[in-house]
Amino acid sequence: MEENFAIDVRGMTKRFGERTVVNDIALQVRAGEIYGFLGPNGSGKTTFIRMLCGLLRADAGSGTVLGFDVIAESEAIKRQVGYMTQRFSFWEDLSIAENLDFVARMYDVKNRAQAVRRSIEQLGLAGRQRQLAGQLSGGWKQRLALAACLIHQPKLLLLDEPTAGVDPKARRDFWEQIHQLAGEGLTFLITTHYMDEAERCHRLAYISYGNLLTHGTVAEVIVHVRLTTWSVRGPGLLGLAAQLRQQPGVQQAVAFGNALHVSGDDAAALEAAIAPFRQAPFEWQRIASGLEDAFIHLMEQSQDNFAPAVAAEPLKK
Repeated sequence: MEENFAIDVRGMTKRFGERTVVNDIALQVRAGEIYGFLGPNGSGKTTFIRMLCGLLRADAGSGTVLGFDVIAESEAIKRQVGYMTQRFSFWEDLSIAENLDFVARMYDVKNRAQAVRRSIEQLGLAGRQRQLAGQLSGGWKQRLALAACLIHQPKLLLLDEPTAGVDPKARRDFWEQIHQLAGEGLTFLITTHYMDEAERCHRLAYISYGNLLTHGTVAEVIVHVRLTTWSVRGPGLLGLAAQLRQQPGVQQAVAFGNALHVSGDDAAALEAAIAPFRQAPFEWQRIASGLEDAFIHLMEQSQDNFAPAVAAEPLKK
């Protein structure tokens, strides 16, 4: 049985001048799936999303989004996609209802007043519809932005760091809403820097400076990185971390609460490196590597594609 992919693209590439910011990326997202898209700042995530929804034309690549050609049928894609940008991009001197009505007009939504009422009720905005958008807290602005994305009843939502700057309860409520919508058949591609959010996704992809490094379920991504991790507790962990980072075989020593996570991709070399330090007053324990351990490792092994140019720039007087 052939799988139904909401996104099925390959070779997606975008260059700005001599810089390749998205490099030959292939991605498949199943219909009804919540797909996490992770990577450091400046790694090409937003550029890739904009290519998918037709806001930016790819220099190379092919495939489909919602069954439409990703290059030739971008206008058709736009009508069936909701895109939530990193920054709040609605009119702060208009009310919630007025903002939603304006967006509905842009999409030429039929029965506009009914669609606005439905969106307000669906996202729990009832009672606030007359409140100015500029007076909303971060969590309520987020709900307004999501309601606006949904008002034309899209089949795919592209959400670019939708919970940045939002408090933990609002983030949790947001993700409960996402899972409810996915259960109704809506597909999501979501960029995030939060590991707890990444673990809520059905599958993940990690992009670093334009290159897709790994993808799969959380468990598959961790296995793919092949990282060995030890936890160490005791006094003076800051100094211990500085010493460990100088040892061959130790690729990261990162604070996690009252412990350090010490990791490397060669288990034998790592064990030899930490052997001199495995004595009182420190307590060592080998642990399963977590998603954050894996992503820190991937980030530290990546080369920033803008770094050489920055280093080469002469100082301005």
